[in-house]
Amino acid sequence: MLYHLDFQVEYAADMSQQDLLTIWKEEADTALAAKQNGTIVDLWKCVGMRRVIAIVDVPSPDILDQILLDLPVMKKMGQYVHVEVVSLRRYEDFATDVSDRLDSTKTNT
Repeated sequence: MLYHLDFQVEYAADMSQQDLLTIWKEEADTALAAKQNGTIVDLWKCVGMRRVIAIVDVPSPDILDQILLDLPVMKKMGQYVHVEVVSLRRYEDFATDVSDRLDSTKTNT
């Protein structure tokens, strides 16, 4: 199953930028390893923002939830991380479905 993840990362006033970057480095290492093993299809950092967008491929929403809870950024500062999750459908599958529906409508009329 494919998911679009949109991470917004905030941090506490008493946290230094150095502290944030240390955690973000650990997170980046984890993310790039997940990209290498195919869990992350691709990911992007939005310029000028503490925002990361990822497309992930995992077998179930339960597994995705477990992965999210185990991320370094979630373990160390989860109260400051907001993640929007959207389930995705491959466009090729959608296009096939649309074609099949049109074909069945033509044969039923």
